[in-house]
Amino acid sequence: MHLDAAVLGEFVGTMILILLGNGVVGGVLLARSKAENAGWLAITTGWALAVFAGVAVSISIGDKDAHLNPAFTVASVLMTGHAERLWTYIPAQVLGAITGAILVWLFYLPHWKPTDDAAKKLSCFCTIPAIRRPASNFLSEVIGTFVLVVAASALVSRRLAPGGVAPGLGPLLVGGVVWSIGLSLGATTGYAINPARDLGPRLAHSFLPIPGKKDSDWSYSWVPILGPLCGAAIAAVFIRLTGI
Repeated sequence: MHLDAAVLGEFVGTMILILLGNGVVGGVLLARSKAENAGWLAITTGWALAVFAGVAVSISIGDKDAHLNPAFTVASVLMTGHAERLWTYIPAQVLGAITGAILVWLFYLPHWKPTDDAAKKLSCFCTIPAIRRPASNFLSEVIGTFVLVVAASALVSRRLAPGGVAPGLGPLLVGGVVWSIGLSLGATTGYAINPARDLGPRLAHSFLPIPGKKDSDWSYSWVPILGPLCGAAIAAVFIRLTGI
């Protein structure tokens, strides 16, 4: 795997992930969208398919890791020792997330002004907790990311699939894991489970000219960044201890 292809794959894959993931949120929340009020099932399904599409595109570009998530990258460094991924993959992921968020803003350009609720506009970019309790919200992100990393690693375990996962099936399976997490564990915080997924679009929200927007809620931003990183680190230790 060429490093340049891997970095490009992380950038483009994350961009696709955010465009489709935050795109479904925009469709459900923004005024006069044909999908307005479609509900949580639509959002979780859209995000699952966004992960599938992003991972598939990333792999097709030549990025066989296809992390699209700094939490995955941190876990992989702890398990493999390839520290260079920290300063190559993670910046590409964050920049990809910013680009994807800008595309969401452009896609829904006529819908921002008719939407009166500033919180709904912010939710089209980053996560907002259902009940703001930072310690509990942090724990939700830790647990959700732990499940994501462990389950995704189990999918490629030689014990589960001795001959390896069938070509093309991996992205679909990872999307299924994300769908399960969204349905079961996502309703408290909006399940960032990915620091780039929250940080990049939050940055985009802060500088884009969105009519009627309020602040980007930076006081909460540490939760969807540190929570997933801690959950991934715990998962990496668990994987090494259990041999998944």
